Amino acid sequence: MLKEKDKIFSNLYGFKDRSINSVIARGQWDDTAKFIKKGSSWIIEEIKNSGLRGRGGAGFPTGLKWSFMPKPNPSKPSYLVINADESEPGTCKDREILRHEPHTLIEGCLIAGFAMGAHVAYIYVRGEYVREREALQIAIDEAYSKGFLGKNAAKSGWSFDIFVHHGAGAYICGEETALLESLEGKKGMPRMKPPFPAMAGLYGCPTTVNNVESIAVVPTILRRGASWFSKFGRSNNTGTKLFCLSGHIEKPCVVEEEMSIPLKELIEKYGGGVIGGWDNLKAVIPGGSSVPLLPAKLCNDAIMDFDWLRENQSGLGTGAVIVMNSSTDIVKAIWRLSKFYNHESCGQCTPCREGTGWMMRVMKRLISGDAKLEDIDNLLEITKQVEGHTICALGDAAAWPIQGLFRHFRTEVEDRIKNKVSPKIAAE
Repeated sequence: MLKEKDKIFSNLYGFKDRSINSVIARGQWDDTAKFIKKGSSWIIEEIKNSGLRGRGGAGFPTGLKWSFMPKPNPSKPSYLVINADESEPGTCKDREILRHEPHTLIEGCLIAGFAMGAHVAYIYVRGEYVREREALQIAIDEAYSKGFLGKNAAKSGWSFDIFVHHGAGAYICGEETALLESLEGKKGMPRMKPPFPAMAGLYGCPTTVNNVESIAVVPTILRRGASWFSKFGRSNNTGTKLFCLSGHIEKPCVVEEEMSIPLKELIEKYGGGVIGGWDNLKAVIPGGSSVPLLPAKLCNDAIMDFDWLRENQSGLGTGAVIVMNSSTDIVKAIWRLSKFYNHESCGQCTPCREGTGWMMRVMKRLISGDAKLEDIDNLLEITKQVEGHTICALGDAAAWPIQGLFRHFRTEVEDRIKNKVSPKIAAE
C-alpha cells in the first residue's frame, strides 16, 4: 500500500487550495529552473531511468519517446501536445488532475517542452470537461502572472507558452494523430503513419503527444530522483499510477497507488469490495473499455501492471477498473461496448467502418439468444479481420472486448443460444 508521503498528487480530491501560492507552499515549482539548467539530456535520462511509461494506455516509455524528437531547428518549431481528451469509458483520472492539480501538469509541460526543444504546448481538453478547462486556464493565468510561463519561464532562460484547446467531444480525437488533425481545425480523423508525429506532427513540425498523467508526474520524479520512482512496482512496470474504480463496487473512486498492486487489494481496500462480496464477482475490465475482460478466477491473482495483464491476454490501458458482479448480463455489457465503438468509428478504414457495425449487430442477436452457434465463430473471424487492419487502434479496441468475452464466457453464450435465454433487460 502506497504511503501518503510517497503520493505525487497531494490534492487529488480537491480538499486543499489549488491556487498557485498554495501549491508553491506544498513544494511545486521548486527548483524548476535548476532542472532546466542541467540540460535536456539530463532530464531525458532521468525519465528513462525512472521507468516511466505512458499513462494514456499504450504504455510506451516516456523518456524514449522524448528522445525521438529531432534537434531544434530554427526554421521549424517543435511542439508538445497534451492529450486531455479523456474519452475512454471507465476512465476519469486525468480530469482530477485538471480540476485539482493543474499546476503539476503546467510545470511538467515546461520541463518536458524544454527537454524536447519545444517553446509551445497545446493542451487538448475533452469537450465535456468544461469545469476542468476553466480550472486549468485559471492555473495557466496564475503561472503567467508569477513569471513561470512566457519569456524566461521560471527564470530558466527558456521561453515557453501554453494554449488550451477545447475539443468537440469525439472519442476518436483521443488517438494522437486525430487529435493533431482536430487541433489544426480539420476533421478529427487519424493519419497514416509513418511519418510519426515526432518527425511530422502539428502543422508538419516535430511534435510529441503525451497523456496528462505522464507529464504531471515529471516534476516530482526529478525532485525525488529516478531511483525513488523506480522502487515502486515490478521491473519494467515502475512508479505510481492513478486507478479509476467503477461498476459493481461499494465505493467508486480514483486512487493513486503503486504499480503492480494486486487487483483484489485495489478493489477491496479502496473500492470497498464487490457488491455482494468477492465470491459474487463475475468479471473485471482492468484497463478501460478497450481491453479484454478478466474472469473472476483470474482476478484472485491479477496484478495491475502492463506485463502481467498482457501475459494474461488483457491490458493495463488507462488503469480504469470496471467491476462486474454476477448480476451482470455479460453479453449485453459487451454489446454495449460494441455499440459505442461502432458509433465512434471515424469511418476512414473499411474494416472498422463495416466491421464495427457487423460486430454490434451480431452481438445484439446474441443477447436474446436469437442467433446460431456458428455466429460465434463468424463473429470471432470478423474481429480478426478488423484487429490490426486499421490506421489507428480503434479497430483493436472494438475487437478485443468481444474476443475476451468468448475466451472466458463462450459456454455461457452457447447456452443462451441453445436455450434462448432472454436478457434481464432488453437491448436498446
